[in-house]
Amino acid sequence: MPARGQGAERAAARRGAGPGGRHGRGVGSAVSDVEEGSERVLRSGRWFDGDGVRSFSHRARTRQLGFLPEEHAGKPVIAVVNTWSDINPCHQHLRERAEAVKRGVWQAGGFPLEFPVATLSETFQKPTPMLYRNLLAMETEELLRSYPVDGAVLLGGCDKTTPALLMGAASAGLPAIFVPAGPMLRGHWRGQTLGSGTDMWKYWDEKRAGRIGEREISELEAGLARSPGTCMTMGTASTMTSAAEALGITMPGAAAIPAVDSAHSRMAAAAGLRVVELVRTGTTPADILTRDAFEDAITTVLALGGSTNAVIHLIAMAGRCGITLTLEDFDRIARTVPVLADIRPGGRFLMEDFYYAGGLPGLLARLGDTHLHLDRPTVACRSLREQLAGALVHDDEVIRPLQRPVAEQGGLAVLRGNLAPDGAVIKHISAEPHLLQHTGRAVVFDDYPSMQQRINDPDLAITPDDVLVLRGSGPLGGPGMPEYGMLPIPDYLLKQGVTDMVRLSDARMSGTSYGACVLHIAPESHVGGPLALVNTGDTITLDVPARRLHLNVPDAELHRRRQAWQPPPPRYERGFGALYEEHITQADTGCDFTFLSRPGHVPEPHTS
Repeated sequence: MPARGQGAERAAARRGAGPGGRHGRGVGSAVSDVEEGSERVLRSGRWFDGDGVRSFSHRARTRQLGFLPEEHAGKPVIAVVNTWSDINPCHQHLRERAEAVKRGVWQAGGFPLEFPVATLSETFQKPTPMLYRNLLAMETEELLRSYPVDGAVLLGGCDKTTPALLMGAASAGLPAIFVPAGPMLRGHWRGQTLGSGTDMWKYWDEKRAGRIGEREISELEAGLARSPGTCMTMGTASTMTSAAEALGITMPGAAAIPAVDSAHSRMAAAAGLRVVELVRTGTTPADILTRDAFEDAITTVLALGGSTNAVIHLIAMAGRCGITLTLEDFDRIARTVPVLADIRPGGRFLMEDFYYAGGLPGLLARLGDTHLHLDRPTVACRSLREQLAGALVHDDEVIRPLQRPVAEQGGLAVLRGNLAPDGAVIKHISAEPHLLQHTGRAVVFDDYPSMQQRINDPDLAITPDDVLVLRGSGPLGGPGMPEYGMLPIPDYLLKQGVTDMVRLSDARMSGTSYGACVLHIAPESHVGGPLALVNTGDTITLDVPARRLHLNVPDAELHRRRQAWQPPPPRYERGFGALYEEHITQADTGCDFTFLSRPGHVPEPHTS
């Protein structure tokens, strides 16, 4: 009889092999397993099978971990990639959800191993988690490539975590499913329903205007966010988890399940069950994340009235799959897709209402063949059409019918002009309509700290018709392109009842924010983009219907200013910041690293 770990384990490595799917190939992706004839050999078997000293060592160390051979030998090894952390309130329940995923993996005949990875807490991490999105993507990719795993379940949801995990998984090329963290429960204060983020900005402005005091703010602190989970508005977190569901990389209906609902645990267990089957069939992200899938994700974001941050993230995610998305793709689709979800900040309701109204399956079913590619596969079903069969909407106010949308066109527009030659974006559905065609005097701030110090200076004589301009806040200038784009309106104007102004920047803004904010101006000022040449007193024209953003200064004067402009010195002399500065791309191409986004072969590690 052969020794355990030799012939027996080699034979066991073939148990449960199903019909082979095609190997996925993302940017830098590895082969997920090896086919011999009609049988599929598990990738993890390269670590554990055979007679060599390395295989012997790997089996011995697995015994050191306390695992019996029968627990793992010949079973798909599933990495449970967990972004849980004590400092990330969006993910504070993911420790328990990882156990639910493991339960599902065990039930399906797999062997789960939990891997902690970096947590990107939108609430606490400075200067911005966007500085570290690519770091988490790189960590995820290299973790999956370097360990004996056959597939992965990715746990996350806070804004940058979703794109980072999916970018890394796409590049690694192993079978994967994403488990969204889910939105928190709705907030409450004095009989009012609160939406985290959106109502934070609203009531902070109320305090600045003198209409509420310290007692009210203290009560609001206790009522805005009252459970684990991501923001319950259609901020960046729910926008990106919804995009992931639309891409087909989650279990059906996963994005909107409240974080503390028992259905969330069941969904996590179902993901664990399903990923084992994906390994057995060889289904990888490349089979799911096609161009049609990304176009449907854009459609979904627009129909939701979602966050402008999705533009950057989806472009980067598609790039990892070898697919080129451009700003024009967003603008083209936006002109044909109605906004159906009446969710804050652009609407009235919250994610909990959206879930009980039918969630994303209900919204996608309403978009239907007219707007979606329904015959593409998902991780759960042979087609999106099959996945949406029987999906219903239970509240026509939360998820509107096509005949009665919140807005006739998607709530996002791409602008170009001499101020944004490579493009800029505006979420015009959340702006005051009278500002969408506007010319005003520029009031320029060179960076966010100086803006904070000067915004209330009466000597600036800011009026409601002026255009507030912030530069030095892009991918390099920020650094990391922080969410500074919703520039504060001066206190004295708030007290006069002014609630919106035109604001321009090379920054991003929170998906929970609102207002006539032009964002992602590219190229950014830090690299000499036209935003660097604006002076206070210049006039700027915003024309959203014409998709135009223009600095009303003669070309000769702009040329003179450009000749006088000096690039700022590098901010980082060493460390990750220096790596970031050397390789980050601009907003219109997704802010990925050049060495991660380019195509090229990455070898599988030698294991014997």
